[in-house]
Order: sequence, then C-alpha cells, then structure tokens
Amino acid sequence: MAHVSLYRRFRPDSFDKMIRQEHVVQVLENQIKTGSVGHAYLFCGPRGTGKTSVARIFARAVNCEKPKNGSPCGKCASCKALAEGSLDVVEIDAASNNGVNEMRDLREKVQYPPVTGKYKVYIIDEVHMLTDSAYNALLKTLEEPPAHAIFILATTEPHKIPATILSRCMRLDFKLIPAEDLEAHLKSILKEIGKPYEDEAVSAIARAGAGSDRDMLSIAETCIAYSDKLTYAAVTAALGTADFNTTAKLVSAMLSADMPTALFVTENLLAEGKAVGVLVRDLLELLRQITVAKTCSNAEKLLALPKDLFAKVKEIATAADGRAVLRATEILSKTENELRFASSPRIALEAAIMRISMPETEYDIDALLVRVKRLEDLLAATPMPLQGFPVLDEPPAPKTAERNGGAEEVPPFSEEPVWDAPEEPLRAEEKPEKPALVGKTESTEEMTAEVAFGKFMRTLRKTSKNGVLFTMCSDLAACYEGKLLVLTTESDTVFRMLSREEPRKTMADTFALIGITEFEVRRASSTKKENADAVSQLKEDFSDYPVEIK
Repeated sequence: MAHVSLYRRFRPDSFDKMIRQEHVVQVLENQIKTGSVGHAYLFCGPRGTGKTSVARIFARAVNCEKPKNGSPCGKCASCKALAEGSLDVVEIDAASNNGVNEMRDLREKVQYPPVTGKYKVYIIDEVHMLTDSAYNALLKTLEEPPAHAIFILATTEPHKIPATILSRCMRLDFKLIPAEDLEAHLKSILKEIGKPYEDEAVSAIARAGAGSDRDMLSIAETCIAYSDKLTYAAVTAALGTADFNTTAKLVSAMLSADMPTALFVTENLLAEGKAVGVLVRDLLELLRQITVAKTCSNAEKLLALPKDLFAKVKEIATAADGRAVLRATEILSKTENELRFASSPRIALEAAIMRISMPETEYDIDALLVRVKRLEDLLAATPMPLQGFPVLDEPPAPKTAERNGGAEEVPPFSEEPVWDAPEEPLRAEEKPEKPALVGKTESTEEMTAEVAFGKFMRTLRKTSKNGVLFTMCSDLAACYEGKLLVLTTESDTVFRMLSREEPRKTMADTFALIGITEFEVRRASSTKKENADAVSQLKEDFSDYPVEIK
C-alpha cells in the first residue's frame, strides 16, 4: 500500500472533527439545518487552517439525505457516491487554471444539473490567482447562478480579489489554530499510530507549525522518521536549528555586551553550515523565551521546555535587562526583514550582533537606557570612584611625618590646592614668582574647575536618583570663564537633554549645594566656533599688530 502523508490521512471528514474554526462551522451547520444555504462563499485565512477541508465537508453535507447536526451522515447513497468521487463536486485549482477560457468553460458546464445530489458544488482554490478577464467571466455566473449551483472560493489573500466578486459572496474568515489545540491533535495522532513521544517534542513541533495544522503535520512527519522515539533533541536536529546551548551562549554574550565572544560563537555556528536566516530565527525564538521567562509567572508551562533548557533560559533572563532584550529583538527583527535584499547576509547578521553588543556606539534612547542600567548595576555591585576623583566614605587618618627631630601630624589630602608655606618670612627678592602646588602641576583656574565639577558629580550621585542624568553629566568637561563654570559636550543628544527644564533645574540645585551659582552647558563645536569668531574679530580690530594664539 502506498504511503499516505499524515495531513491527508487524518484530514477531517465531518464538522465535529475540525480543529477550532467554531465560528465558521456554526454558521454553515445552521444554514444546513434551516435549509438557507447560500449560492457563493468566500473562505479566506492563513494556509493549513482547514479551508479546503471545510469546503469538502460542506459540499457533502448539502447533498446528504439525512445530515446529523449539519454534518454529512456518511451512510446515505449521496455520501457514499461523493466519497468515491462524483461529478457533483468539482475542485478547480485557480493557480493553474486562471485564464478566461477555463472560467468560460465553467460558466457553460454550471448549467447542467447534479447527477446524484441536490447541488452541484464548485470549489475554486487559490481564487486570487485568476486574471482580470477570468474574474469578469466568473462575475455574471456568481451574480445569477442556477438554483442547483454553489460556489466556494478559497484564498489566502482576499485583498487581491476584486470588490465586485467580494460583494457577491458570504465571507468567512479562518483563524490561526492555537498551539494548545495543535498539541492535542498531534498527540492523538501519535497515539493512534503508536509512536512514543516526549511532551516537549510535541510542543516544539506545534510551535513550529505557527498556527497551521497542515504545516505542523508535515513537520511532524519529518521528525517521526528521524528516530524511533519523538524527542526534543530529535525535533531540533530534524528541523536543522542551531544547538540550544550554543545559541544561548551567543544571546548571553550579546546581552552582556561581550562582543568578542558573540562574534566568535557566530563564526562557529556559520562554519558548521547554519543558514543565516535560520540562525536569526533561532535567536529571535530564544529572545522570545527569555522575555516570557522574565515576565510570566507560569513561564515553565508556557514554554514547555525540558527542565535543563528552561533553567538555562531562566538564568539568562534573570541576568539580562529587559530593555536590552527588547532592543536586541527589535534589531534582529529588522535584520530578518533586510536579509531578503542583502547581497551579503553574513555581514548583515554580524553588523546586527555588533550593534546589540555595543550600545555605547548609539545615541538613541534605548541604547542610552541600556548603558545606564549597566552603570547602575556596576555601581550597586562595586562602588567605583569617578576617574581622577577619589571617593572616600571617611576622611583618611592623619599621617605622621618626621620634621625637626619630632613627630608632626600631616593633614589629609584636601580637595583645595595646598601651598607650601615657608617657615620664616622671606625677603622680597627671595619670594617665588608663583607658589608650587603640592603634588599638582595644573594652573589654579583649571584645578578649581576640576574640583568643582568633582564635587558636583559626587553630590549629584548622592542627592539624585536620576541615573540617566548622572550618565550624561559624566561625559561633560569643565573649565572656568571668569566666574562662569562652563560644561562642554561633543554630543548633540546630551546637550539637548541637559538643556531641558527639569535636568537643568536638578543641576542648578546640585551646584547650589556646593556654592556655585553660575554655570552653562555648551556644545564643544559651538564653543570652538565662538572662540574662532573671537580670534577673527581680534585680528580684524588690530590688523596693524601681529596676533598670535597660544
């Protein structure tokens, strides 16, 4: 006996065996019970959701002599004749019979009455493939069909059908089938054929079906032939997906900003022959699982993964920042769409992985929030002083120095410049031109600006809970122009954010706490331009004198 594929072998032959689509079945059953059958129907919806199966059941039900609850009985002469093949049910594939001549031929044959039943049913599949001339030839027949004719048009793309055809049909929309129903259907089939299975394997096949029963059964047939028992490992191997642990390592590296590891793992996966598109889908699926594990209390039940794999997903979800997961998902989703037009898919994938692993290279708000969260986690785990400014919880103990044969206390390091004072008054000719800084060589003005900015950053960290503001202020450089403390940045984003009313008020309040009332935030480029304009003006005003800028 020739092998029959699962989706053909287990095709439903009555309405009660249909998987979901209750809203469609209810309409058709009520019409059959009340005898108010229409002359034209449009079945539209995703592939593999039961459009053709429902059309065939309906064609037998309208011709059944004793229908049961709207379904064909399967025992009467009409049901037996239709089961063996009858001229009263005609199926037309519009993808290969889409010309005007085929529709003219149908228009002529539709006039002949049925042979055994009450109705002659025409099922036109993929009706959106008809040409404009074919639609025009079909239009008149749909508008005024013979009393014995019923048309059922099936399509996955109803938006391509002319409005004149749509207006003459009763439209019934089929929906995608939930994964839970697909799992139940597959388990019943596996039990009937005597195939042992793991629940996690069935869940994986149902998810791969993506709401299509026919797609799920096609995938299941491949996986069943792979090994004696249907296991999760066998399903992933048969589907050609990347190794879970390797994919998890790649995702973990991306979310933790470990770009070298991420690129190294990517290189290994692609070297094994994994297609770029398949790898992107695997990464998106794992990111979805991480999102579910991070946000849902019943994540283990929803994901239906083996315990060791779920533990790994949960570990990554706990360590990852939610914004980083969302940002990675958005970048990879865009990449998946771009791969269709990319001349080098590998470069497109690696560029996406680098963008995810290096949020500091972007100035958009999502990348900035990811950087802030990492900085907050770092500060919470290990208090880190600002670069160049030691942060001390307590003042250091006084040091003891030997001077003049005795012990003398040396005061701790002060944030203000400390000058070496001579022990005896000096004569005018012996006084130094400029006092020397203890341990410092910078000018007084430069040192004061650095100290003031250091005080500001420490005070801001203690008084403000705004991590974004703290991060943006960390990029500023400080200098004095007279009594005005000028803070410069090369980032337009930082400048715009700090120029807003709320951040500026917070900065002003913080500066007030350390005794500074005059400050200004500028773009570095703007400052350079103002200086250049000032130099040009000087040279113009004093053209008789050489002006040299040092």
